[in-house]
Formats: sequence, structure tokens, C-alpha cells
Amino acid sequence: MNHRKGRLIFAAVAGIVVALLSYRWIIDPAPKMERERQELAVAESRRVLADALSIGDLELVDALTPNRRVGKVYIYPIADGWEISGYYRRDENDRWHPYLMSLSQSLALETIKVRDTEIALVERAEKNPKLSVTP
Repeated sequence: MNHRKGRLIFAAVAGIVVALLSYRWIIDPAPKMERERQELAVAESRRVLADALSIGDLELVDALTPNRRVGKVYIYPIADGWEISGYYRRDENDRWHPYLMSLSQSLALETIKVRDTEIALVERAEKNPKLSVTP
């Protein structure tokens, strides 16, 4: 009989502790704010990618629209900004081209590396030191 009371007390205390910790974790604003910062960085990376490559409509796979069949994508905070990876293609007949982009804290383009064989991109990379194109 004494063990039964002890188990009930332990279960009640453990349940209250778990409930309180869960509540604190749910209302903690830090993860939500970090997610918002990441979403803003990825949205800006889309605009920067379209501007840097000067290609009309791009189909993108990035941290906001992942597709594991295409490949893994990342957004990673670094000391002075973000590193964002993903894939793009021009249309359904094109293969997926990986890219890696570095953005500053103010979301300005630092560098962008793409793997593509398009001649226009290679020529554009020769004129733009922030853009690197490899076949």
C-alpha cells in the first residue's frame, strides 16, 4: 500500500515537471525568432540567386521548399551572416544544379557558387567576382 502512494506521488510530480518544462519550451520566443530570421535569409537568397544568374523562371529547392529526392539543402548561420545551399533548374527538361551562397548579416551577397555548364553563366562569372561557376 505504501509503494502505491509513492508511485502516485512520483507520477504526479514527474507529470507536473514535464508539463511545466513543455510549457516553457512552447512559449520560448527564441526558436520562433530564429526561424523567422532563417526564412528571411532564404527568401532573400532566392532574390539574389535570380539576380545573379539572370535566368527567367527558376524552379528552386531550398530550405523553405525541400525535396529530398533532389538533394539535401541547408541554411547555416556563420559568424558574419548565413550560408545557404540548394538546387535550381530552368525547366523540367533541365537537370538540377547545386548552389552554395554566402550572405552577410545584412543579407547582402558575399559569394555564390553554382555548378552549371551554361556558357552565359560562365561569361557572367568572369565579370562578377562574387559569382563562381564550375561545370
